[in-house]
Amino acid sequence: MPGPDNYSDDRTGGAITRLGRRSFVVAGAGLLALGDRLVNAARDEPTGWIDAHSHVWTPDTEGYPLTAGFRRDEMKPPSFTADDLLALAEPAGVSRVVLIQMSFYGFDNRYVLDCRRQRPTTFSVVAVIDDAARHSPDELRELRAAGVRGIRIYPRNRPVDRWLDGDTMSALWKWGAADRVAMCCLVNPGDLPAIDSMCATHVETPVVIDHFARIGVDGQLREVEINQLCRLARHPNTYVKVSAFYALGRKEPPYLDLAPMIRRLYDAFGPRRLMWGTDCPYQVVTQKYGDSVALVAERLDFLSAADRQEILRGTAERVFFA
Repeated sequence: MPGPDNYSDDRTGGAITRLGRRSFVVAGAGLLALGDRLVNAARDEPTGWIDAHSHVWTPDTEGYPLTAGFRRDEMKPPSFTADDLLALAEPAGVSRVVLIQMSFYGFDNRYVLDCRRQRPTTFSVVAVIDDAARHSPDELRELRAAGVRGIRIYPRNRPVDRWLDGDTMSALWKWGAADRVAMCCLVNPGDLPAIDSMCATHVETPVVIDHFARIGVDGQLREVEINQLCRLARHPNTYVKVSAFYALGRKEPPYLDLAPMIRRLYDAFGPRRLMWGTDCPYQVVTQKYGDSVALVAERLDFLSAADRQEILRGTAERVFFA
């Protein structure tokens, strides 16, 4: 079953769920009706909100070739460039975005890095590299200098209890601690124990769990899985993305069925270790960008104004833009 990010576990990110062509345009147009309260709340802040999780790609497959195993007709929508993203984000008060390398490009991170080079104060980058191959210190330093603040890792087809084993993965985590580069984990709940063990070994490495560890992708918010995720809070450098609402629980606005899970994470991690993200363009295929912002900015009554600032900006700013 496809989940947040519409990834399976292989092909350097997996198969992309086939998405309707018209829905992206329809959802984008609906953003014009975003309420003034939402926009003004972000504009009161000097730098606006940060979307900690979005993907971009270009129809220019000659300049940016697709990796083996992907076809052009799998790019749905056919184009979602940085300009397309900002046209949706900026009216909602979002001024910065963490760009997550798209699986279409495999280990070739040039497109997201070029987007960041063109707008260095607007974008930060989470890259995908071959975590089974040895990487030289110079290569890793070059990634950091180019604006990479996270490395996306996921089990692929490795056993859930051993997917983080090996000297190469250990070296990446040590680099993450030394250079403050986050290990960004696209995982399911069953993959969390291995992360828990790795965090205990690499205490200083920043670790970010994407999309609530996809809890609720089948519609069920299981207590045992939420407990597993909350258990990571005892490691001081772990963070959770409160993101991809469109794909979890009831999968429809206003997403208030996710509020109890978010409250559990809030109580465990605190607002300074939670960060909001949309998982665009998938958020806007059938729903609106503003629907995602509004859950945190307006609808969670247990959050104070200061809490909202942390989840919508502060946490991602420290992890990905500092």
